Amino acid sequence: MTHFFKQLSGGLVNRISSPLRGVGSAIALVLSLWLWVSGAAPALATGVYELPVVRATDDTWIVDEGDVLSRLNEGNISGTLSSLSKKTGNNVRLVTIHRLDYGETIQSFADQLFEQWFPEPADQANQVLLVLDTVTNNGAIHVGEAAKDLLTDEIATSVVDETLAVPLRQGDRYNQAFLDVTTRLSAVLAGNPDPGPPVIAEVDQTEGTFATPEETAESNATVWVIGLLFAATVIPMATYYWYQMR
Repeated sequence: MTHFFKQLSGGLVNRISSPLRGVGSAIALVLSLWLWVSGAAPALATGVYELPVVRATDDTWIVDEGDVLSRLNEGNISGTLSSLSKKTGNNVRLVTIHRLDYGETIQSFADQLFEQWFPEPADQANQVLLVLDTVTNNGAIHVGEAAKDLLTDEIATSVVDETLAVPLRQGDRYNQAFLDVTTRLSAVLAGNPDPGPPVIAEVDQTEGTFATPEETAESNATVWVIGLLFAATVIPMATYYWYQMR
């Protein structure tokens, strides 16, 4: 008789605990799906020492780790910057990365990369380094001391905040942004007049209430997750009560 009650109680415990274990598994699955749908899964950050090493005498003008530039534009930009270097001795390096390390800023990253690539003051003098993080679209620039005679702090700031940023705000136009940056920096560092930032045309738009594609996608993802979360909670509990009623 004692053996019978042990078997009976063990069976009830298993019947009760199985649905509850199912709840935990289902919730874990839903959370994983949420990370996948929302794009919140962690991505590897780019560290300074993970980039290829560029020296002052290297004929390397673009390091596109963010993979946002077309081969055609890379070739055009490299040709322009190579010509600038041969004519003036001023060198411009353009870098894109995809995600910064935690606690890093785009400016601190650019400063560290500048020091790593050009450790000697003589090598730094005529170098200009511009870096863009393609996750945030934040940019930074570091200008060597000799190059500052032509590329002043005011112009350098404008290059990042306007020449680089405007095309990105208009729809992640990376190729256009770097072409504009190359054109402006090449003119200034060659001793020509500063062409200035891009002209922003004012467009009179009637405010609408239509959702953007990004907002629609986010809304759809939220609906899916709520539905999955509801199913993951209700179905195991319903199974539990069904076992209880048997």
